[in-house]
Amino acid sequence: MDASPAQDAAPLPDGPPPATAPVPGSARERTSRLRRLAAPAGVLALVLGAFGYVGTVDPNEPGHYPVCPLLQLTGVLCPGCGGLRSAHAFAHGDLATALGSNAVAVAGYAVSAVVWVLWVVRASRGEPLRIALAPVLWWGAGALLLIFAIVRNLPFGSALAP
Repeated sequence: MDASPAQDAAPLPDGPPPATAPVPGSARERTSRLRRLAAPAGVLALVLGAFGYVGTVDPNEPGHYPVCPLLQLTGVLCPGCGGLRSAHAFAHGDLATALGSNAVAVAGYAVSAVVWVLWVVRASRGEPLRIALAPVLWWGAGALLLIFAIVRNLPFGSALAP
């Protein structure tokens, strides 16, 4: 009986070998954490740059930004109309004017901020950002945007118009 060393060896486990976790406080762990936080930091830089630009270049003065195509063609306000004016007021700390220009946009800023903080916390722990919303929530958000768009174009909803 001829036994080869390959037959006597233990079977290899399936999948890649286990990764060794960086030692807490080590340079490797700090580098790994910085790498994980690079994407949220980049997104924050882009958002701050966009708000900085809109805060500097006033959308209330004509000629700086394109007109909403739906508004220009039909005279109907879309759910996003007034969003730049809202961002301009928000960047200047004028929450009342921001809400008056587009309340849905201000709610979007708040939701985006919460999601960004959740992303940073999970990224710093090495966890992926997975937010699974039930379809009913997506449909509900779409219905709210549709209702907002309709009501702001009716006479009794003029307070929602920019």
